[in-house]
Amino acid sequence: MGLISGVLLLPLAPVRGVVWVAGKVHECADRELHDPRVIRAQLIALNREFEAGDISGAEFERAEEKLLDRLHAAQGRLAVRGRRPPNDRR
Repeated sequence: MGLISGVLLLPLAPVRGVVWVAGKVHECADRELHDPRVIRAQLIALNREFEAGDISGAEFERAEEKLLDRLHAAQGRLAVRGRRPPNDRR
């Protein structure tokens, strides 16, 4: 970037910064939502809650079904990208 274009585009610097931060937040949220390791950890925590009696059987089943659907979708996304999920025991 030249000196003139740098000076002319300086007022847009805050906008570029906000766009960059928003992109990083989106990447982090996407990774957390679709990472099989995170979903497995959530399943383990859910099982602990159920075993401790903190949630009912119906609540457990609903939450478990949602998490398993997310896990299968995440594994499908990785398969489409040509990567196997971590700790895949095939």
